[in-house]
Amino acid sequence: MAKLNNLYEDVKAKVERAEQRQMVRTKEVGGWICEVEVTVTEVKEILQKGDQEIRKRCLGCCPRNCWSSYKIGKAVSEKLVAVSGQIGNGHFDVVAEMLPRPLVDELPMEETVGSELAYGRICGFLKDPQVGIMGLYGMGGVGKTTLLKKIHNNFLTTSSDFDVVIWDVVSKPSNIEKIQKVIWNKLQISGDEWENRSTKEQKAAEILRVLKTKKFVLLLDDIWERLDLLEMGVPHPDAQNKSKIVFTTRSLDVCHQMKAQKSTKVECLPSEEAWTLFQKAVGEETLRFHPHIPRLAKIVAEECKGLPLALITLGRAMVGEKDPSNWDKVIQDLSKFPAEISGMEDELFHRLKVSYDRLSDNVIKSCFTYCSLFSEDWEISNENLIQYWIAEGLLGEVHDIYEACNQGRKIIKNLKHACLLESCGSREQRIKMHDVIHDMALWLYGECGKEKNKILVYNHFFRLKEAAEISELKETEKMSLWGQNVEKFPETLMCPNLKTLFVEGCHKLTKFSSGFFQFMPLIRVLNLECNDNLSELPTGIGKLNGLRYLNLGYTRIRELPIELKNLKNLMILRLDHMLSPITIPQDLISNLISLKLFSLWETNILSGAETLLEELESLNDINEIGIAISSALSLNKLKRSHKLQRCIRHLQLNKWADVITLELSSSFLKRMEHLNDLEVHHCDDVKISMEREMTQNDVIGLSNYNVAREQYFYSLRSIGIQNCSKLLDLTWVVYASCLEELDVEDCESIELVLHHDHGAYEIVAKLDIFSRLKYLKLNRLPRLKSIYQHPLLFPSLEIIKVSDCKSLSSLPFDSNTSNNNLKKIKGETSWWNQLKWKDETIKDCFTPYFQVYEAEAYFAESETGIIDDDMQKQLVSN
Repeated sequence: MAKLNNLYEDVKAKVERAEQRQMVRTKEVGGWICEVEVTVTEVKEILQKGDQEIRKRCLGCCPRNCWSSYKIGKAVSEKLVAVSGQIGNGHFDVVAEMLPRPLVDELPMEETVGSELAYGRICGFLKDPQVGIMGLYGMGGVGKTTLLKKIHNNFLTTSSDFDVVIWDVVSKPSNIEKIQKVIWNKLQISGDEWENRSTKEQKAAEILRVLKTKKFVLLLDDIWERLDLLEMGVPHPDAQNKSKIVFTTRSLDVCHQMKAQKSTKVECLPSEEAWTLFQKAVGEETLRFHPHIPRLAKIVAEECKGLPLALITLGRAMVGEKDPSNWDKVIQDLSKFPAEISGMEDELFHRLKVSYDRLSDNVIKSCFTYCSLFSEDWEISNENLIQYWIAEGLLGEVHDIYEACNQGRKIIKNLKHACLLESCGSREQRIKMHDVIHDMALWLYGECGKEKNKILVYNHFFRLKEAAEISELKETEKMSLWGQNVEKFPETLMCPNLKTLFVEGCHKLTKFSSGFFQFMPLIRVLNLECNDNLSELPTGIGKLNGLRYLNLGYTRIRELPIELKNLKNLMILRLDHMLSPITIPQDLISNLISLKLFSLWETNILSGAETLLEELESLNDINEIGIAISSALSLNKLKRSHKLQRCIRHLQLNKWADVITLELSSSFLKRMEHLNDLEVHHCDDVKISMEREMTQNDVIGLSNYNVAREQYFYSLRSIGIQNCSKLLDLTWVVYASCLEELDVEDCESIELVLHHDHGAYEIVAKLDIFSRLKYLKLNRLPRLKSIYQHPLLFPSLEIIKVSDCKSLSSLPFDSNTSNNNLKKIKGETSWWNQLKWKDETIKDCFTPYFQVYEAEAYFAESETGIIDDDMQKQLVSN
């Protein structure tokens, strides 16, 4: 029994660990545990009877009742056989299995407060056969999205006879094809069938054919206008199909337009529930610090008038505020605004403005309101946003662009901490604004609504035409035009005060009229990115003497007009991801005497690359360069110029026709002290030569990061290697001590990422290799056997993506590998099943992070959503 008990405890511990990871014990294991528990009870009874029989013996040895002793002995004998059998049966390879995939994937959400009434109503409507369409309406920030998420996640825990539950965020302007794609993916219809249907109508017909056979729930968040269900391919819910549609909107009119049978208003929270939510946001430590704070906090909470977003935003702003006088100041600030303000939006803005007012200085405030220039729900690149701030002069006079970027990153961090911006994307390289915060920022930029035309964000072309006709643009300082579905803009816009113009995602736009920019004398920032059919610029752009930022990325412009050389104040010129090879006239760049940042990333220049580098070298103020090098002559020019090397931030070496093996020296890379991204494409082999091997004394000093900077490629954060057919390993990446992203694709010979026999490796191994690596992607590496032959810690790793690496049979993980930051391991199921682990506990530790890798189109991970020919080939290959 001692052996059986030990085995029982071991098995039960394994089961409990598995169940904590949402696994379910197998029936065989469950039956064995029950049998052992019965056996324990029975053995206790036999032992008790045995003890009693021994105490009854005559003279201590002769049994009084031989028959009774015989029965006990026989029971012991039988039970010994049973216990031995249970011990033999108790060695299980698998004690639990993953639960079947739920009807829905859980959406992350804050803990809800006070939504029980509306939630109960919606749940009742879902069961009512007479109600097919339900609308949730109310002011921004009142909790509509949270309530809809709660309804969605309810399908995780309740039994349901629905066949499919679909969630999508609509926002404005609504995009029918985007909604169709979400529905298509949820229905798990093959991608080929989607690509074969070129029109919305064809896609709608196929969606309708499938959905008519299913009982579905469609949850649509943030609707601003009527959606035509049949145009999407969604059959109208009725008592026969028993399907349901639930949506959120700010307008009761939209509920009527959508023909909702039931419309529920989401109200602000009552006082008690609002106070509960506010306490959670502030935290007990702050509230208990001083006896006056709870009373003052209740006053602040009451000023929020029960609006959840205001309670959370203001509450978080007061976290750690332990001086009662500061609470008094907040109350005074809130009391300055009128108690009753016409329009719910204005009431919200005034409450949320307290978080804005508490920003530390006017620079951060200006940077925040600038974000209102973007379209709602737009994911903003951190790097792009900071460059806009620099060009606008929001960060003061800039001498060193790297210092300004560091300042910008600190501002973004402060705004995120104040809950005015939020991170998005898996690598936190983008931010976005909640739509209510976005509206508040627009209101703030317009002097709290007094100057409505000071900043204009257009999502509809007809509004631009109207604005041009009534001359309201004369007051406008900033204007953005997003996704205009037009071929031609007005001949000119009268914008005498315009400083910033964004024209982005206008896919039919091919050119501007010659006089379009004629009446914009003050313009500083011009962003024409992602107009994928824009093929030429008007020569008049050369007259924008105050222009400091110009972005032509993702356009089809084939030649820059020579008139651009007149832009003597231009600080930033971006020509990234151009969709056609580009020609840059000679002497154009050398005339841009104020240029600090020049980027030609993922762009082919037709000729004169060496001349371009010479012109860049001649500029006194140049700080940052991103460039693609495609020839040995250009690379040699770069190697000879220490000035250019110090400016390089993004370096791409690709499509080498004249070089078989690309050889780089560590001294060359070290001189690129700001190098952040290194990409090598279409090179047979890559070799990095280390001029001097490290000594033991170097290793002792590596705890000092100043030494690390001198010895390693300290600034390098991202490395991408593609189509290097003879590359055997990438052991040199260990010298990039701060590497965060590693992407290796289409290298058919590589067998190991890190080779353990590398010359200086025994010393370098004493560092934390990959200690800052966050993202690892391995794609189409048929001979790759291992990342490294020994376990590594990976304390920062968040995402691993593995695709078509059939020989990769192990991951460098052990029980010491840190998985505190790990979010997901993506790969094919067949690959995951073939992985070999040193023991099952390690596999059990990482299994919860595994997700099936679905072929991802490049546009899903890009900034723009534009597919060029190479991307299309990659998509088809996936």
